[in-house]
Amino acid sequence: MSDPDIPNRNAPERTEWPHWLVVNIPGSDMSKGEVLDEYVGAGPPQDSGLHRYVFLLFKQPDKIAFDEVKHSITDGNRFPFSIQKFAEKYNFEDAVAGNFFRAQYDDSVPELYKQFKI
Repeated sequence: MSDPDIPNRNAPERTEWPHWLVVNIPGSDMSKGEVLDEYVGAGPPQDSGLHRYVFLLFKQPDKIAFDEVKHSITDGNRFPFSIQKFAEKYNFEDAVAGNFFRAQYDDSVPELYKQFKI
């Protein structure tokens, strides 16, 4: 799950912000996958409009030894990231499933940001 609208959808200057990244999932059992980025809920910056939060699922041909930095729920420094570059690096084919939702800043966002150690 990533947010490609950083800092906002009209002027994405950085890269995507990965909210959740799980790999090496055996079958459909997410709980047995390897978490590279722990889940962080949606938290668009104030006055940045609607952000898209995109879920993509890629089929892995085999278990892969990923050499990515792992990010805990308190790690707010997850840049740079690009799901396209990640998929290319590990030779993933096209996504087999995807979905998204949109969210914008609300009063819960400051509480979400308090967890980060940047």
